[in-house]
Amino acid sequence: MYISPMLLHKSDEPFSDSKFLTELKLDGIRLTLSKFNGKVKLYTRHTNDVTAKFKELHNIDIPDGTILDGEIIVSDKEGKPDFEAMMERFHSSKSAHKIEYCVFDLLYYEHQNLMNKPLVERKSLLEKLLPVGNNIAFVQHIEGSGMEYFNLVKERDLEGIVLKRSDSTYNPGTRSRLWNKVINYQYENVSITGLRKKEFGLLLSFNDGSPAGLLEFIKPADKKVFYSEYRKHVSKETEDYVYLNPHFKGLVKYRNLTKKGFLRIPSLEKWASS
Repeated sequence: MYISPMLLHKSDEPFSDSKFLTELKLDGIRLTLSKFNGKVKLYTRHTNDVTAKFKELHNIDIPDGTILDGEIIVSDKEGKPDFEAMMERFHSSKSAHKIEYCVFDLLYYEHQNLMNKPLVERKSLLEKLLPVGNNIAFVQHIEGSGMEYFNLVKERDLEGIVLKRSDSTYNPGTRSRLWNKVINYQYENVSITGLRKKEFGLLLSFNDGSPAGLLEFIKPADKKVFYSEYRKHVSKETEDYVYLNPHFKGLVKYRNLTKKGFLRIPSLEKWASS
């Protein structure tokens, strides 16, 4: 049984409010798990059935008629979620990476729809029934203290936090300010050294000239500035790319560095001259 997950509203700053529960934001793949007629089904937020990919979860000891919501992760040697390793495991069940399904919500229990009950009640029941261990974990929370928690996340270089109103109901497929995510972004000054032709993307370089990855997220106004001037700075052109002299410089925000040393999901914050 598939239920479209409730989504998170993006908040620029953390806040402390005792009416909100604060959780660690996990860097993995959002999955709902359902068990009906003795069979487990796993779905991504994009409705893809990925049950066959994660046989470790097929025998989870939960009552029939239960639906869970959570994040599936792979941890690195320091115990931090490793998104690249998670994607390797997602694409190959032969991967040696061990998965962990981190569960933060309970939508159905013994065929009873719980989505209209307050979040704090759903989580309380979830903690009691969830069989932790063997690839399963319960996502802990604290009341309020979002700012303090976010500072700890920054110190430990983790992805961010989630702030959820404790009395919130679960609204499938919606994005609500009752559920907020605050990302621990990193920032870097870069140069634009190329333009991908077939699908928009800007090649980035660090200040030392080494490649920094590909930027696909840019505000319309900033894109307009780029397109109005980039032809003046072309150094060479191939079938796939237009290469540029490093005239365009700007500040980008990103999640973390990939194993290849590229910026993960960079977006332009501002041009260097602005």
